[in-house]
Amino acid sequence: MERTATDTPTEEAWAGFTSGIWNEAIDVRDFIQKNYTPYEGDASFLAGPTEKTTRLWESLEENYLSEERRRRVYDVDTDTPADIDAFPAGYISEDDDVVVGLQTDVPLKRAMMPNGGWRMVETAIKEAGKEVNPEIKKIFTRYRKTHNDAVFDIYTPRIRAARSSHIITGLPDAYGRGRIIGDYRRVALYGVDKLIEEKQAMKDSVADQPFSEHWARFREEHAEQIKALKKLKTLGEIYGFDISGPAKNSREAVQWLYFGYLASVKSQDGAAMSIGRLSAFLDIYFERDLAAGTITETDAQEMIDNLVMKLRIVRFLRTIDYDQIFSGDPYWATWSDAGFGDDGRTLVTKTSFRLLQTLRNLGPAPEPNITIFWDPALPEGYKEFCAAISIETSSIQYESDEQIRNQWGDDAAIACCVSPMRVGKQMQFFGARVNSAKALLYAINGGRDEMTGKQVTEPGLFTPLEGDGPLDFDEVWQKYEEMLDWVVGTYVEALNIIHYCHDRYAYEAVEMALHDSEIIRTMGCGIAGLSIVADSLSAIKYAKVYPVRDETGLVVDYKTEGTFPIYGNDDDRADDIAATVVHTIMSKIKAIPMYRDAIPTQSVLTITSNVVYGKATGSFPSGHKAGTPFSPGANPENGMDTHGMVASMMSVGKLDYKDALDGISLTNTITPAGLGRNKEEQVKNLVGIMDAGFMAEED
Repeated sequence: MERTATDTPTEEAWAGFTSGIWNEAIDVRDFIQKNYTPYEGDASFLAGPTEKTTRLWESLEENYLSEERRRRVYDVDTDTPADIDAFPAGYISEDDDVVVGLQTDVPLKRAMMPNGGWRMVETAIKEAGKEVNPEIKKIFTRYRKTHNDAVFDIYTPRIRAARSSHIITGLPDAYGRGRIIGDYRRVALYGVDKLIEEKQAMKDSVADQPFSEHWARFREEHAEQIKALKKLKTLGEIYGFDISGPAKNSREAVQWLYFGYLASVKSQDGAAMSIGRLSAFLDIYFERDLAAGTITETDAQEMIDNLVMKLRIVRFLRTIDYDQIFSGDPYWATWSDAGFGDDGRTLVTKTSFRLLQTLRNLGPAPEPNITIFWDPALPEGYKEFCAAISIETSSIQYESDEQIRNQWGDDAAIACCVSPMRVGKQMQFFGARVNSAKALLYAINGGRDEMTGKQVTEPGLFTPLEGDGPLDFDEVWQKYEEMLDWVVGTYVEALNIIHYCHDRYAYEAVEMALHDSEIIRTMGCGIAGLSIVADSLSAIKYAKVYPVRDETGLVVDYKTEGTFPIYGNDDDRADDIAATVVHTIMSKIKAIPMYRDAIPTQSVLTITSNVVYGKATGSFPSGHKAGTPFSPGANPENGMDTHGMVASMMSVGKLDYKDALDGISLTNTITPAGLGRNKEEQVKNLVGIMDAGFMAEED
């Protein structure tokens, strides 16, 4: 388009787009709905990696990734507390000009984020073989209170006891909470100056109101958001870009968006730093540039490949203990895709295909955590491509589009593994999870820990079950409910403390600057060990279970006689017990007031921490042995599902999504050979399995 004297930078950037509400107010969803092009074809249009993409990826592998694997942590900056604009420009190599920007000045060099807690930072630095800067330590132990310090100042003896015994594990009391998806698309669509203008207007909109705690926090948080947005502009300038205005083309759209995300991972080390739902948004820019002849399909793929490359090298300074909790070094840069809009059009675009193509062009990888919102009505070409890439790479996760869209709308995305939220309009107070299985053992033992023998609950508060059995189901269930009152109450109290302190001492200013000023907050509670509880209660109800005690009277094992129904085999008797446990815990969570009036939600999720939970937990009536890993998420107990994958999906589908709005995880492993004799048959069968499973969930 030719620029005229009356054109403004915004008019130039938005030329050719269909107008709507998004022109007058910040509304990315409206922009997408007015402008995206659904794609119902196949993958034949896709391009392979460019020479530059291959060269950059090989440089990363040769110079950085291989070295990191050898020594766990490539490098740590011990002199510079992390911030959006704390580091000079850094590049993978001299020709790194497709998508630029690193967390520090060198790929894979980790930055310290002491606002969350100094002890974790110091431990991680030493574990990486580095020396702590004494001046930095002095600042964050003498002059600057951290989130972790504040939390432990407030924690009660009851919370400390529950935390130490691992009945509650993984609390974000020493690291960033995560589970906040900034709407990074806003940086590209509107530019930073517009975002600052909007935040300033919102801050001033309450200037004349009388003082209250809410009023003061509203103005202070908006002030912090504005400061963060100004630093975001500086970040762009460090790399030679003026991101004050909207992106004028697809290259700028990708780069502007990435700068927004980069600012977040430069300033926060959250448990999940997801990037949101980008494909339909970016596809609008690609389609406009392709039509104008300013880029080719190869260029579009190169941009997506290089953006994903940058997401793959995000790193946070973590301790070895943290890595053990999460079974590695994950950061869950989750990219959500596909599904349907509320108007019935598919949200699959060509860029949905381009994202999956990165798993071929760059090779398989766990990051970004690509999450497909599946529906049996998705275009066949896309479903087949998803299945083919899943078979080749085992690197795709699937969620129910209908469940998520009905509850959270058609511009929702996943934070972390399974937690859905409206992008830019909602955040979660991440809460890790309680060990619902261990709580059953506490109920039987009157609050004594089955592994250590310690009395964890207050002395005399609970009485243990007496006698040599067999255990009575009604008596056990009553004691389990009473114990859950204590466990859940302790858990939610800890979460309220944590998030109060996090807002005060480690506030996510830039992420919240990319949200509406008034947002929905959820408290993301979670449970572990569901299958063990369901099977153990089933054994008590349908078989005969005898407790085995040590010399102190502590029940440390069980002798079970007879058979009992097993959760995960589409047997209503066991599956109903599982659903009742989930509902009971959620009901108890709902009864407790939440910090900032957050809406309580629950996940059935232990994708990575199931090994750690198992190590801290004893034996069960179901036959689960002490110290052995839990099954992940809502999965049936390891090796106990004997009726196949669809039966296990049917069992999980009986859990009420309203009791687990934070997400339900089911992990399945299928060998390609088990799907068919050739690739075509394998793809067709995998699509059929997923269609059947998701229809079962929706029913």
